Amino acid sequence: MPTNDQYHRGRGRTAAQRTALIIHIIADIAAAFLALWILLYLLGANQANVFVQFIQGVANSLAWWAQDIFTMDIEGLRVALNYGLPAVIYLFVGHGIAGRVRHL
Repeated sequence: MPTNDQYHRGRGRTAAQRTALIIHIIADIAAAFLALWILLYLLGANQANVFVQFIQGVANSLAWWAQDIFTMDIEGLRVALNYGLPAVIYLFVGHGIAGRVRHL
């Protein structure tokens, strides 16, 4: 059982760890939506389907700033790069910020 001193020392770190975990999870969820849209697109999912439209809408919202960075002739490669780049950036930035917050 932790002593009173250990409990109070751990409280500050626990808040930082919780904040870092939230940042980490948000970055992972953003990257997962982008990766799921890439997968659905490459597998030829029915774009009239409500679920597919939802995933595409979320992915478009997350990757609005990276649209048409790459203008490949091959449509699948263009989608993979234009949505994959933001996914990687969200992971690197989100995990980097979470690591910094965790070690405050």
